Amino acid sequence: MKKNILLIHTGGTISMSEDTSGAVKPGANNPLTQGTDLLSSLAELVVEEPFNLPSPHITPKEMMDLKYILEDYDKKGTIDGAIITHGTDTLEETAYFLDLTCQASFPVVVTGAMRSSNEIGSDGLYNLISSIRVASSPEAKGKGVLVVLNDEIHTAVNVTKTHTSNISTFQSPQYGPIGIVTKRGVLFHHTPTKHENYPVEDISKNVSLIKAHAGMDSSLLKAILALDVDGVVIEALGQGNLPPAALEGVKDFLKHNIPVVIVSRSFAGIVQDVYGYEGGGKHLKELGVIFSNGLNGQKARIKLLVALAKTENIDEINEMFMF
Repeated sequence: MKKNILLIHTGGTISMSEDTSGAVKPGANNPLTQGTDLLSSLAELVVEEPFNLPSPHITPKEMMDLKYILEDYDKKGTIDGAIITHGTDTLEETAYFLDLTCQASFPVVVTGAMRSSNEIGSDGLYNLISSIRVASSPEAKGKGVLVVLNDEIHTAVNVTKTHTSNISTFQSPQYGPIGIVTKRGVLFHHTPTKHENYPVEDISKNVSLIKAHAGMDSSLLKAILALDVDGVVIEALGQGNLPPAALEGVKDFLKHNIPVVIVSRSFAGIVQDVYGYEGGGKHLKELGVIFSNGLNGQKARIKLLVALAKTENIDEINEMFMF
């Protein structure tokens, strides 16, 4: 029996076409509707299109809209799984936001495309077909929000865009995919051991993200603090270290009880309070800086937004990032 699958279109390359000048942009109609007969053979589809935006235009407001749509359908009890088509630039952030906050009990899959619908080697329809198969799989339930592209199934917490244009751009550094999609079926070979979820009703805080560099001082941190921010995430050096000239700015944030979260600018690995020199991880930890457990900068920012929607207590936020 075919499953009832909710298909939510939000825009992005997967719903765009290339014009005669070579520009890729939205058209009057979503090209994915051309594969309706094929898609309908895989599942009973319920289609929603709450907005049509390139992914750089997506904000936490649209992410919250998607969360509410998913939860509303979950309350109706008529859906077996859901798929969100999304632009790839911020796909991982939307997927992770939903992974942290969405209360829907059915599998949720986020997918996209690196090539528009009329380009040679277009991957949008193929990725959508794979996503329908994953969302219809009983084994997909309970694994959090999944990201499916290029025959691979990734968790929202680990996946990231690693290449500007290659169709195999979405990878999970250190961990790899948790499953694959083949012509024979959907195969999961790993299962996440933990999953965190926080019911939130509003995302309204202001969190900045900056990257550390050799010779960094406190000027940018001080400028950000003057903008009435509620938190900052710093992609620090190595295992979580900062130049000593940046410490004054960090201390100013902490004096105002504004959380400072540290991740690494390195491609893989986690931050740790190892180095005891001025600006080293151990020193930062002693000052009260929060260390994020393996998230990249953009996802740590999403998590801090969610954490601040729950509490402004630094100790409680620190506990959330230790998960």
